[in-house]
Amino acid sequence: MPDFVSGNKRFKEPNMCLTTLLKQDTPIHSKSYRNLSSEATDDFDTPILPGLPDDISKCCLALVPRSDFHSMSYVCKKWRHFIQSKEFTTIRKLAGLLQEWLYVLTTDSEGKESHWEVLDCLGHMHRILPPMPGPTRSGFGVVVLSGKLVIVGGFSVINGTAVASSEVYQYDSCINRWSKSAEMNVARYDFACAELSGLVYAVGGYSTDGNILSSAEVYNPETDTWTLIESIRRPRYGCFACGFEGKLYVMGGRSSFTIGNSKFVDVYDPKTHTWCQMKNGCVMVTTQAVLEKKLFCMEWKNQRKLSIFNPEDNSWKTVQIPLTGSTSIEFRFGILGEKLLLFSLEQEPGYRTLMYDPNAAPGSEWQTSEVELSGPCLCSVRITV
Repeated sequence: MPDFVSGNKRFKEPNMCLTTLLKQDTPIHSKSYRNLSSEATDDFDTPILPGLPDDISKCCLALVPRSDFHSMSYVCKKWRHFIQSKEFTTIRKLAGLLQEWLYVLTTDSEGKESHWEVLDCLGHMHRILPPMPGPTRSGFGVVVLSGKLVIVGGFSVINGTAVASSEVYQYDSCINRWSKSAEMNVARYDFACAELSGLVYAVGGYSTDGNILSSAEVYNPETDTWTLIESIRRPRYGCFACGFEGKLYVMGGRSSFTIGNSKFVDVYDPKTHTWCQMKNGCVMVTTQAVLEKKLFCMEWKNQRKLSIFNPEDNSWKTVQIPLTGSTSIEFRFGILGEKLLLFSLEQEPGYRTLMYDPNAAPGSEWQTSEVELSGPCLCSVRITV
């Protein structure tokens, strides 16, 4: 264990310092931890841990096992604020304590009920998330922001009508809680949504009145605000977005100015606040994921091939998907351990999750995985916390 230095003090094994202090002061393992918030002070001017400088205390808290984070968040507001901060994640990253998790939105066989389930780095079921607040929604955007799951917009069916939402919710695994963020300027669903350089972008989609949108906006978590940016050239919906090398790529879906599916790619440069267009995109994408700075997607017209986009030279290549006992299986993508997982949308007896390893030797890229979900996968994201 390295030394931690603050001023003229030097400490070894800060987790031992924390363990000693907790034994003396606050038993966070107590079943009555919910009462701690009323007993502990919420004064942000007090030390994080009595008798220690705050920089040492932060290292101590960051080294506590992840299973204790939820309990720790009830000790006081200052602890909770730190546990939810970027600094907390940064310290854990430097200590090599971050873990990879796969968050999967699954549904039952009839497609009526859905829930988020969390798998660990080995693909084993870890837990099920508490239900997201608000009415059941579809057509929403899903991104990962600072280790948190963020759900953006979507629509709810009210009296038989699809009503677009501007609401945004985020789930923090450290405190096992959903919270509401600032709402978008424009309610939208079936739109492109992605994280780029710590910001969230929402582009296009449908409005409640059925109009196809060309508007775009960006969310800054530091100020908890959405700001409208320059609109894309033509309205589009059913599209998706991804970030590469500091630029936002919007592709797929349909445009109101084209017949059928759009192959145009809208590229936004946040440095110049401008859009440009490419013409070698993909159409009617049913699932997509970014892995090792490349885009993997599957088009509706061909469910048996991966389309792989390399932004370095704007090139595409295709990879044949091996037969798995059915030629009609549709997939959703997941990423775990730098490998691409193909989850079947059809509950077919004997099907095993396919896994594509882009770094494997030629001829051995495809394998099967033991990862199994409780039901069909609607979407998934990888979160490292």
